[in-house]
Amino acid sequence: PLNVSTLLAHAARYAASTEIVSRRLEGDIHRYTYRDCERRAKQLAQALLRLGVEQGDRIGTLAWNGYRHLEAYYGTTGFGAVCHTINPRLFPEQIVYIINHAEDTYLFCDLATLPVVEALAPQLSTVKGYVIMTGAATMPAAKLPNVMCYETLLAAEDEDYDWPQFDERQASTICYTSGTTGNPKGVVYSHRAAVLQTMAAAAFDFL
Repeated sequence: PLNVSTLLAHAARYAASTEIVSRRLEGDIHRYTYRDCERRAKQLAQALLRLGVEQGDRIGTLAWNGYRHLEAYYGTTGFGAVCHTINPRLFPEQIVYIINHAEDTYLFCDLATLPVVEALAPQLSTVKGYVIMTGAATMPAAKLPNVMCYETLLAAEDEDYDWPQFDERQASTICYTSGTTGNPKGVVYSHRAAVLQTMAAAAFDFL
């Protein structure tokens, strides 16, 4: 089956030492490899399963691009949960609407988007807990219920995990429109669609 996890597994096997470079919100440059990324994505999958997340549950991410956000994408979709990436540039009332509409069960944020999440949390009716994408040394005293530190969650897991196989037509991700009339509209991508789109985009490199 064309599951999203196969993309990361392929990279971890055939481009294992290729670097992923991010400027962290903590201020420094972070470097690691695709092998490291898959290992940590598996730890995140284990952590979410331990929290009771099941296939088909929606996991929201309100964060800027970086290596932890990449791990969150694969760590959620890899075992069959649905990754709902949320545009931080949306108006607050739109963010509330799409989180409630998607029925996100957990919400990931970073140090930059934390103030937005703190302000909106009382209006988020389906969110069971919040994960701040940072380490223990920079973990803030967040004004959120059931708040967790990303790195602490990962540290409790052993990465001894195999990506499960399931129907490639299951949902992998949800994206909502911005700049349209009325409330944002959601689009659901299947695993099959995501993998085929990736393969099509990669084909242009060889033309």
